[in-house]
Formats: sequence, structure tokens, C-alpha cells
Amino acid sequence: MRESLFNLIAQPPSTIRAVGIMSGTSLDGLDLCLSDFRYENSKWDFAIVKATTLPYSPEIKRSLTEAFSLTGAELCALDFEYGKWIGERINEFVADVNPKPNIIGSHGHTIFHQPSLGYTTQIGKGAAISAVTGIPCVSDFRSGDVARGGQGAPLVPIGDRLLFSSYNWCLNIGGIANISTQKDSQQLAWDICPANMILNALANKQGKPYDSNGDLGREGAILTNLLDKLNSLPYYQSTPPKSLGREWFETHFYPLFVSDDSSISNLLATTYEHISHQIAQSIPSNASGKLLVTGGGAHNDFLIEKIKEKANISIVVPNKQTVDFKEALVFAFLSVLYIKGEAGSLSSVTGATASSIAGVLSL
Repeated sequence: MRESLFNLIAQPPSTIRAVGIMSGTSLDGLDLCLSDFRYENSKWDFAIVKATTLPYSPEIKRSLTEAFSLTGAELCALDFEYGKWIGERINEFVADVNPKPNIIGSHGHTIFHQPSLGYTTQIGKGAAISAVTGIPCVSDFRSGDVARGGQGAPLVPIGDRLLFSSYNWCLNIGGIANISTQKDSQQLAWDICPANMILNALANKQGKPYDSNGDLGREGAILTNLLDKLNSLPYYQSTPPKSLGREWFETHFYPLFVSDDSSISNLLATTYEHISHQIAQSIPSNASGKLLVTGGGAHNDFLIEKIKEKANISIVVPNKQTVDFKEALVFAFLSVLYIKGEAGSLSSVTGATASSIAGVLSL
């Protein structure tokens, strides 16, 4: 394996095949995306070979949800156990694939993210993934950037820059909504606000996994007091680079909903208003070009309608495969950049002292 990896680095094939693995804050499941990447004529091209989402069992979802409260030893055990589970799912995913992937890029699942305190933790041990699959795995994509004083996120903007350069703005609406763009030849990006994290949490209270098409929120009325509190949170007045994590959500954001005994429909209606407002605020009123929208929130008709009402820009929702697997695609791409020795974490995005090759390689 080591010799084949060295050959891959020294004499990379014209096409590199990579698997990208993503588990988001909304805990929808594990995204797997197998893609081919080719660099020619000074431009990267890609083709998605196959992709799927594996919903988490109640047991795995509970383990990941409660992981932040584990002891150090318990979290270490879960890190390895979850990595082995990911490796087994990859084996099943590529069983009928020929040729096999050259490399795996796995984001893992974020348990702690406190860049202002100098640390971040994603579990799903890359060494375990590589041991189970027999394929080199790049993981732990955020730590190097955080060690350089950066936010460690967002990481997808390198893909926006090199794979989706025909769009002026790229918006991903996952558990957290984030956006990226180029300005003066530099890539800029930041987390905007919670999105599916709060939408799913509220829908769960109605016994639903998520608010399909925004139907529950569409029925509700906007709670102006709650909306004002949400929009007044200090995070929204701070300037990029900036990122969000579970800790901020649970400490500053979600308590505003817990203390409000309004109907779920009204809380959702207010949340949609808040998310669409913050997204629109992130795009200058004189912006030109096209906004690409991906992530689970792109399937939410009501949310997209509200963004279109507020944002003065042409909005493009691409095909379902790109909507659902763009993040996993980019983590596959980050593993390709790793073996080519190219920066995947951009200091202009994260605020780190320098751009850096993102990730840690396990053989």
C-alpha cells in the first residue's frame, strides 16, 4: 500500500478516483460520494461515479448526539468504533466498483469545535477507516488550520473555487448555512447561521424527522420578539472569518426557543424568516452573477422561496446529486489535493496565519 501511495504521489494518474465521506451537524446520515478527478488545461474537472446517503440507526445517532458528554476514554473508543463502521460502509459502497478508489477523504463527525480556544475534534478514526478498507485515508481536516490560529472551517470553499468557479456565490444549507465567494482573487467564506440543526430539532417535537418542503413553517406566523432576539445575537455583527459549532448553538441560539412556548409552526415560521434574512444579508445588494444553492435545505421549497424574496441575485438549485453530495464530493477532492501536496485550507477563508495542506494521512 505504501509503495502504491508513493507512486500515486510521484506519478499521479491522469484521473484520480476518490471517495468522500461526510457526516453533518444535522445528523441526517453518512454521505458517501465516489468521484473521478482530472486536471488538464489548468483546470480541474470531476465526475460523480456514484453517491448515496446511509441514514443513521437510532443507536448510532444517539451515540453521536451524546458523544460530547462522554469521558475521554469513552470518546476515544467511539472514535475507533465509528471509524471501523465507516470503513465497513465504504467496503460495501465500492464492492462493485472497478477500478477501486485511490484515496479516501473523510470529514468524520464534529463533536467539539472551539477554534477561539484553540481546538476542534472530529471522530471517525482515519487509521481505522484505512485498516478496514485497505485504502489510504485522509481525515482530521480541520486541526492543522486551527493550530495555525484559523477557524478550521469552512473547508468546502476550495472546491467552490476549483470545481464550481462558474458561480459567483456558493451557498450550502446543511445543519449550518455557509457561503463562499471570490473577492480580489481571494476566496472568502464563513458560516452564516444555524439552518437544518434548528429546523430539524423543531420538527422533531412534532414527531417528524424534518419539515418536508417547509410545510409546517408555512402554516405559522412570525414571532417578532423572537425574531428580533435571533437577529440581535452578537455573532451576526462580527466579521469573517467566523464559524459556528454545536457549542454556540446550544449556548446562545437554542435557549431562545426553549424559553418560548409558542406553537411549533410559529417557531418554524420565525426560523425560516431568520435564516432567509441572514442569508440575504450575507450577499451585497449590488451582487451580480449566480448563487449556487446546495445541501439539504435546497430541497426545502418554503426556505428557497423566502431566500428568493430577499436576495437580489439569480439563484440556481442544481441537480439532486449535486445538491445532496457536494460536501462529500469536496472532501474527496481535498484528499486528492493532499496527495498532490496542494493547500486545501485557505487562510483567506479561515483567518489562519497561512494556508495549509488539509488533513492527516493514514495508511
